[in-house]
Amino acid sequence: MKKQTTIDEVDKKILSHLMENSDIPYTEIAKRIHVSGGTVHVRMNKLKEMGIVEGAQLVVNYKNLGYDICAFLGIYLDKSSLYEEVARELGEIEEVTGVHYTTGIYSIFAKIICRDTDHLRLVLHDKIQQIRGIQRTETFISLEESINRPVRIIKKE
Repeated sequence: MKKQTTIDEVDKKILSHLMENSDIPYTEIAKRIHVSGGTVHVRMNKLKEMGIVEGAQLVVNYKNLGYDICAFLGIYLDKSSLYEEVARELGEIEEVTGVHYTTGIYSIFAKIICRDTDHLRLVLHDKIQQIRGIQRTETFISLEESINRPVRIIKKE
């Protein structure tokens, strides 16, 4: 049975505040949108049950931890039917932080974080390119991330 996915403006306002700053207390959100803290708590539980909210993440500045390379990898597969197996194996590589099944010239687009170019070369050669089913890869090193934001789900107040 399909879960109900109807949300109202109160739900959207709660989500919007948390998407901007997941550290904001429910009581502060409640004050800002003129509802009780209990309402925010109940609504968040409902949004989790509906599968709209799947968890929360800590945003880490990898550069400040010594990881200076962010790269994107276009991956060509021998056969598209190998996607699930290859994605599972990519998930075992700690430097791989995202994997997308894509349309276009690549079967998979992956994001990897490495300390430096030597580390990147080792990850590519010794880990990723050893996975059965990967035909070849193309690497794109990110020079700078200018925008990383959530989708706006309500009009700016």
